[in-house]
Amino acid sequence: MARTVVFVNQKGGVGKTTSAINLGAYLAKAGKRVLLVDFDPQANLTSGVGGKTGSRGIYEVLSGALALSDVIVPTKVEGLDLAPSSIELSGATVELVDKEDRNDYLKKALRPVLDRYDFVLIDCPPSLGILTLNGLNAADEVLVPLQCEYFALEGLTLILQTVSLVQKSMNPRLRIGGILFTMYDSRTKLAQQVVQQVTQYFKDRVFRTIIPRNVRLSEAPSHGVPVCLYDPDCVGAKSYERLAGEILSRG
Repeated sequence: MARTVVFVNQKGGVGKTTSAINLGAYLAKAGKRVLLVDFDPQANLTSGVGGKTGSRGIYEVLSGALALSDVIVPTKVEGLDLAPSSIELSGATVELVDKEDRNDYLKKALRPVLDRYDFVLIDCPPSLGILTLNGLNAADEVLVPLQCEYFALEGLTLILQTVSLVQKSMNPRLRIGGILFTMYDSRTKLAQQVVQQVTQYFKDRVFRTIIPRNVRLSEAPSHGVPVCLYDPDCVGAKSYERLAGEILSRG
């Protein structure tokens, strides 16, 4: 049965999609069967691994037109599959709002394929709306990418409050899988202070691996591949490789 991880942060541009792509790629390179689920209408994860946005994606699964197994496609990394997204998914936020079981759609869609994978990684939009609630309800654990800046600390409190509400009302098995520092610049005192404060408070919930600012991580999605295929020797690639090892050791 797959270990299902949802990537959540209501703030955009924190490395959430980059982390989902590259963690998934290195878990696959470690011999695990991994499914990436793009649950964001922006579909950046889909394009970031060379996938196509069209009429066979996660929106068609939610609407009942297709089963999830009908839309899953392989990526250029062996063992890494993709359930693609498209802008049509934005319509789900309107269509689902009046449904009594509106937060259960992704959970139900994933159920038939969970035994095919070791990991399912869900990339949610930068909000705490209905799509993100579906992701939280479907997951075993939450991974929170946290940019090393002041406002990230305020946002973290809201994320944890949302997770607590989901645990109480929808998904009692949900847990905080870890907080991941991203876009770290060791030259700034603020970044060092954020790491220190969050680590002191959350202790073992914080991943030891810290993802630095790295231009190669930013370039890889424009080529439609994870960084392990674009520049496996760069510091960003090595960081995500260590993160995958840390995830596996916690497993």
